[in-house]
Amino acid sequence: MSTFLIKNARIVNEGSVFEGDVLIENEIIRQIADNISAKSSECIIIDAEGSFLIPGVIDDQVHFREPGLTHKGDIASESKAAVAGGITSYIEQPNTVPNAVTQELLEDKYQIASKTSHANYSFMMGGTNDNLEEILKTNPKNVAGLKLFLGSSTGDMLVDSSASLEKIFSNTKLLIAVHSEDETIVKNNLEKYKEIYGDDIPVEKHPEIRSVAACYESTVRVIELAKKTGARLHVFHISTAKELDLFTNKIPLEKKQITAEVCIHHLWFTDADYETKGSLIKWNPAVKTKEDKDALWKALLDDRIDVIATDHAPHTLEEKSNPYTTCPSGGPLVQHALVAMMESCFNGKISIEKIVEKMCHNPAKIFKIENRGFIKEGYFADLVIVNPHMPWNVKKENIIAKCGWSPFEGNNFKSRVTHTFVNGKLAYANGKVKDIIAGQRLTFDRE
Repeated sequence: MSTFLIKNARIVNEGSVFEGDVLIENEIIRQIADNISAKSSECIIIDAEGSFLIPGVIDDQVHFREPGLTHKGDIASESKAAVAGGITSYIEQPNTVPNAVTQELLEDKYQIASKTSHANYSFMMGGTNDNLEEILKTNPKNVAGLKLFLGSSTGDMLVDSSASLEKIFSNTKLLIAVHSEDETIVKNNLEKYKEIYGDDIPVEKHPEIRSVAACYESTVRVIELAKKTGARLHVFHISTAKELDLFTNKIPLEKKQITAEVCIHHLWFTDADYETKGSLIKWNPAVKTKEDKDALWKALLDDRIDVIATDHAPHTLEEKSNPYTTCPSGGPLVQHALVAMMESCFNGKISIEKIVEKMCHNPAKIFKIENRGFIKEGYFADLVIVNPHMPWNVKKENIIAKCGWSPFEGNNFKSRVTHTFVNGKLAYANGKVKDIIAGQRLTFDRE
């Protein structure tokens, strides 16, 4: 039996910060109290004085590239980067090769993760124009939801048939998560810029190609469809100010049928950063203006936006060096997402309680994940210790993602993840990922 006692931590949970101890026995948080004494000499004591203890981060959108794209990343490598960044559970997307659009292909990914994942995992079922029968076979108790690409991205999973969309929305009880960009607008914009520049379009034109209008028109339509059919909709990676009035903070999260996510890169970068970062910050949807970023922050803080995620999507540096039309969108973020948000905490932009709400509590609520996302007795011991006074610099030597680069390379962060527990196992400590496969398949409290 593995037993850990975390002493003197500043525990962050459900809107409050308080000093206390946490006892972990086997997989479970056994006790939370002001002062707990070790009852066995085999109990490992960790003194967390001066550090925060938070629930493990739940990242609701990652691309770990396995199977089929493992030169970019794989479940083992990217889950290592995740636990190093305090992410103890992730929901991975279906645009691998082959696309996870049948029950057999979906289950193949679960089998890989059961042998190699350092963090807890779930995999989204993928939707296409013609796989409704497979979608309806999906078990909502052990699959996070259904992913639809309304705009093309890495992989070939575009759902562009209005009739197919309505059938899916009308028939599935799964949570439907969408990549929301209007494909026709994007294609027309791209053709316009190709006429001027050929394949070598300047990357700073990316937010004009993946434009505000492309995002807004798509999101308006998909929200209307969700309201019409009563489907449960979650809109990934909101990137524009204009979309934000489509979401509400007038009702509690638990009662929302339509929820929204923002990603780290849209909260951190703006179009001014293309000059120095170039294609390293080419994402879909695009990083846009400072005004968009400021509006995203406002909506995050006033609860129109419900979740912070990464959309971790590694590519090799060689691929990112290609001309615009063949340069893939996406980048690695799981290792640095939490410490990046902590920088905004230190700068007075967001409280640590709000970070925990948006990165830990709310993903658990939205996806109805069982017994995770909170520091509660009886819950799985997915826990992270963050030292707010341990500066470090991001450099190639300490980047864990398989692609070997980060858009945060060269950044100095004030805080550091020192310990990550996954199901009561110490998965990461003081700069090293442990050689244990601690991850478990997530389960969901749904009918």
